Amino acid sequence: MTNHNQRVGAWGEETAVGFMMKRGFCIVARNVRTPYGEIDIVAEQNGTTIFVEVKTLTSSKNFLPEHQITTRKREHMLNAANYYAAEHGIDHWQIDVIAIEGKPGANPVITHFENAL
Repeated sequence: MTNHNQRVGAWGEETAVGFMMKRGFCIVARNVRTPYGEIDIVAEQNGTTIFVEVKTLTSSKNFLPEHQITTRKREHMLNAANYYAAEHGIDHWQIDVIAIEGKPGANPVITHFENAL
């Protein structure tokens, strides 16, 4: 991954965290590594744990950020969430996707897909 992509990805995750906190989510953890891949954000709201995948693009001319979630990525997300939930005794959870279009210094377009999987 290039430095540019890393910067954009980190900005996207920060943007997603701010978005979620403004909406009353409690951020539990970030960048959690599991044997099945990384969970970008673990949050909680109203007794439900939310595992969040953040997808960021600087431009959506050809496709939208959420289109980056392939069948393989969905499988990894589900396995990572199942693993984390089992390790932490979590019964009520869901997987959300936050798609961000924009770049640092500009107002992003944020789309929150709740219970996406």
